[in-house]
Amino acid sequence: MARPRTFDEERALEGAMRLFWEKGYEAASTQDLCTATGLGRSSIYNTFVSKHALFVRALGHYLDSMADGQAAILDDVTLPPLARLRQLLRRVIDTEESNRRERLGIGCLGVNTAAELSLRDPEAAGLLQRDLQRRLGALQDVIASGQHTGEISRAREPREVALFLNATIAGMRISARNGLDRTALESIAKTALDALAP
Repeated sequence: MARPRTFDEERALEGAMRLFWEKGYEAASTQDLCTATGLGRSSIYNTFVSKHALFVRALGHYLDSMADGQAAILDDVTLPPLARLRQLLRRVIDTEESNRRERLGIGCLGVNTAAELSLRDPEAAGLLQRDLQRRLGALQDVIASGQHTGEISRAREPREVALFLNATIAGMRISARNGLDRTALESIAKTALDALAP
């Protein structure tokens, strides 16, 4: 009879997610995973099957939690559309600031994974594509609402503006990872929001 698990699988997944977020997939060793999860090698492989399977689960967990946080902001109809977008950009900056290590941010696990693996890992690429469509849809809805109220320019289609904002956010995450400070990130956010003005 198999012994019951004596560890918190969610906590182990969180530890692995954080490690992959900070180091990337390739640079995370099995020993790093043992340290991050608090598990031995056999427990990691018995529970998650492989490093890649653990990575896919961690990436999915990260993408879902980040998208849920974004949705909570963008779906808040008590705020006008432009205020929701401003709050979303503020959340991106706050997340980068809270995760700084020695002046450098850790970026976004999704953006980092796209740069590291999307061309050679179809499973990761599929998760990233699903996440992209979800985020673009949420942004598009808020932008369309803002265009309807006259708060956001109608010069571009909502999808085009959503793509622009998504690229801005990804660029902010990479810039933070390369050491851009809070003031610079706030300037980028303000410029992006100014570009939406009617």
